Amino acid sequence: MAARLPTEPPRGMRDILPAEADLRDAAAETVLTVYRRYGFRRIETPALESLQLLTGGGGGENEKLIFKVLKRGEKLDLGAAVTEADLADLGLRFDLTVPLARYYAHNHAKLPDPLKAVQIGPVWRAERPQRGRYRQFTQCDIDILGVASEIAEIELILATTEALDALGLDGLTVRINDRRLLAAMATWCGFDPARHASVFITLDKWDKLSPSEIRQELEQAGHPPPAVVRMMELYGRASPQRSLSAMRSQLGTSSAEGAFAALSRIVHTVEAAAGGRFRIDFDPTLARGMGYYTGPIFEISSSRFAAGSLAGGGRYDNMIGELLARDVPATGFSIGFERVVDLLSKMQGGTARGDKRIALLFEESTPDLGGVLAAAQALRAQGYLVALERQARNAGAQRAALEKQGYDGVATVGSGGLANLQWFAERALRQSGGRE
Repeated sequence: MAARLPTEPPRGMRDILPAEADLRDAAAETVLTVYRRYGFRRIETPALESLQLLTGGGGGENEKLIFKVLKRGEKLDLGAAVTEADLADLGLRFDLTVPLARYYAHNHAKLPDPLKAVQIGPVWRAERPQRGRYRQFTQCDIDILGVASEIAEIELILATTEALDALGLDGLTVRINDRRLLAAMATWCGFDPARHASVFITLDKWDKLSPSEIRQELEQAGHPPPAVVRMMELYGRASPQRSLSAMRSQLGTSSAEGAFAALSRIVHTVEAAAGGRFRIDFDPTLARGMGYYTGPIFEISSSRFAAGSLAGGGRYDNMIGELLARDVPATGFSIGFERVVDLLSKMQGGTARGDKRIALLFEESTPDLGGVLAAAQALRAQGYLVALERQARNAGAQRAALEKQGYDGVATVGSGGLANLQWFAERALRQSGGRE
C-alpha cells in the first residue's frame, strides 16, 4: 500500500486561512497607501538570489540560515563535488535589503535618483521553528537610495510611524542609535576593532538579559576583561533615556562626532514633526544584528506589544558600493509584518475594513438566474463586495456560517424583487453590528 502524501505544510511553514489572508491584505494595503503618499514606489525582487551575493558578509547571523538550492542539470556533478559550493549556487533570500542592493546595481541606469522603494514579500530563514517564528514570513520594507542627508532617516521614521498608526497601533516609541557611536564606544572601552560585531550582538540583548548575563557572554566570547568591565560601567549608568550630550561627554571628542550631530538632527526634527503622535528616544544599547549597517539605526515598539519591536532599520551606505564600484548612500526601514498581523488579529475588531461584504442567497431552480447575476453586478458597481451562494436547506445555519466568515450581511434574492437593488444592500447590512 502506497504511503499517504503529507497534508501538513513543511515544519516551520504554515497555511494562511481566508480570515487571516483578508487581514493581511487589508494591512498591506493600509501600509502601501501611506507609503505611496510619501512618494515610495513598489518594486519586486526574485525569491532566489546568488549564494555568492547572499553570503557576501552583509547578512550577519542570517547567512547561517540560508535555504540553499542544488545546482541543476549538467552543473550538478555529485561524484566530483568536494565543497558545498560544488553542490549549490542559489539560495532563498533571507531579507529584502541584500536583494535590493543587487537590484539597484543591475537596474540603476533605469531607476530614478534618488530611488524611494517599497517592497512587500516573503523571505526564508532556516531557523529552529518555535511559537511565533516561522521559516517563511513576510517583510515590508521602505528604502531610500541616493540620499546621504539625515532627511532620509527622518522621512523613513515619519512614514513608518504613520503607517503603523493607520493600522491602529498606538503608543509608539522610536528608539535610535548610530553604528559609528557604537564603534566609538567599543574603542573607548578597549575592545579589538576586528571583533566589534561580536560586542554589538551581545549589547543588542541588553533589554533581554541581565547585566551579569551580558558580562558573562562577553567574557565567554573571549573579550578582554578590562574592556568588559569598562563597558558594563558605562552602560550600567546608561538608559534608553540617556541624553546624547551625556554620552558625548562620556566618550569625549572622537570619530563619532558626525554620529552625534546626525542623531541630534534626527531626534529634534522628528520630535517637532511628530506632534505628540509618538516618542523618539536615543538608546545607546540599540545595536541591531545586521553587519551591513554603517550609520543611524532605529526600531519602533508599541505599548500594545511588549515582546519586542514592530519595525527596525538603519543606514547601509557601503552595501551597494561593493556591487557597483561606486558609493551609493542607502537607508531603510522594515516593518515586522507577521508581528503586526498577529497583533491586529488580537486587537478588538482587528483592522476595520472599509469594504461592505454581502452574501446574496439564491435558489438553484430560480427562473431568473440572469437577474440574480445582474443584481450582484450592480451592487458590486456601487462598491459592495458581493458573493453569490446557492441557498442551502438549512438557511439559518448557512447565514451563521457566512457571517462567521466575515460577511456583514446576508440577503435572499428571488425572481420577484430584483428591481430595488439598493434595498437588498440596505437589508443585508441593516442590523445591530452590521448583520441581519
